[in-house]
Amino acid sequence: MTAIQHPGETSITPSTRTLLTCLTVAGPLWAAVSLVQAATREGFDLTRHPLSALSTGDLGWVQITNFLVAGVLTVVGAVGLRRAMTGTPGGRWAPRLVAVNGLGMIAAALLVMDPADGFPVGTPAGMPASMSWHSVGHMIAGTIAFAGLIAACYVLGRHFGRTGHRRLAVASRIAGTVMLVGVGWAMSGGTAGSLTLAVGTIAAMLWITAVAARYRSRL
Repeated sequence: MTAIQHPGETSITPSTRTLLTCLTVAGPLWAAVSLVQAATREGFDLTRHPLSALSTGDLGWVQITNFLVAGVLTVVGAVGLRRAMTGTPGGRWAPRLVAVNGLGMIAAALLVMDPADGFPVGTPAGMPASMSWHSVGHMIAGTIAFAGLIAACYVLGRHFGRTGHRRLAVASRIAGTVMLVGVGWAMSGGTAGSLTLAVGTIAAMLWITAVAARYRSRL
């Protein structure tokens, strides 16, 4: 099927379909690379260590690259989402919030958290007495990325509700709520908080993937 050319697109600019492909890939790629590492890196325990901790140690470059690539794909893909949603309820804010999530991921890639709680192997148990500036920066970047993703899910819920897609609206709100609860539980020091954080984050990212794929299939 021939892709629809949106206003402002030329033969030398990426098509909306191509941009949405980037957003479709970002979530599954980040989740897959993160979970494979979580299952294979010595000393890592997802019930104790956040996926960001994989950025530390000798193999930390893998997760740093994972964050960076997924963040760039998300920011680029947000442009395609903006084109696809132009003129619809939430058509401005949903793509902006998705882009905020991507920018937060890029910042989190560049600002690595400190080793903690026995990971990487050889790190003392428990949290360090103080955090480095880049670890503080990572926490701030992560908070921005989480907030953008949660808000994007809720704005998409409003979008689908206003356009008559009730099931999609409910799914969007569920994804946002699952992530909100996961983040809240982790930040409050709840048992296995890093696991609930991972589940919530991956659920919301995969929902954004599903939304991008839906718009892509209609071009």
